[in-house]
Amino acid sequence: MHWDRLFEDLEGQLASEWESERAALDAESERLRISRLDLRDRLRMLCGAAAPTVVDVASGARIRVRLQTLGADWVAAGIIEAEGARRAPSTRIIPLSAIRSLGVDHGLLLASLESMDTGAVALRERMSLGFVMRDLARRRIAVRIFRADGSELQGTIDRAGADHLDLAIHDAGTARTISAVRDFRVIPFAGLDAVQIAGDHMP
Repeated sequence: MHWDRLFEDLEGQLASEWESERAALDAESERLRISRLDLRDRLRMLCGAAAPTVVDVASGARIRVRLQTLGADWVAAGIIEAEGARRAPSTRIIPLSAIRSLGVDHGLLLASLESMDTGAVALRERMSLGFVMRDLARRRIAVRIFRADGSELQGTIDRAGADHLDLAIHDAGTARTISAVRDFRVIPFAGLDAVQIAGDHMP
């Protein structure tokens, strides 16, 4: 009986040591996995969950949005209006480079750490900001440009290059006609906080 108890004690100690070692390895493996996540990995899950989020952008503005779509270097989000506000639904396209921080519910924050199957990346995740701006130019959709210096411009995108767009400035609610256009601006993407479009005009 003495030896039986001794071996049982030894087995218990060994099992405990193995369990502790496995827990330490699991914790280290999880830390390593999280260290490989980038912002796009987290945003992919948050967009999939249509997460309500407060986005702080380069100008210092805070935008209350519901995340919708992730692109190659941008994220689209629907504006969450204040209680009782009645406006047409609008979407903001926010360059990832303009994001300074994201305020997210703690449960969603933790959920965004989970791995997602990235084997079949959605086609729109390959669309660059330039691609989306060229589509808006092709469709002649009026936009509101929010710039990193805090200023805003209204108008229609005439064309978009790899890292900039040409904006014909005119009043909101008016068509882009020669008589309506007051000015033209070349705007680098690096100077954008967001581009807002009204209604469901996403590519």
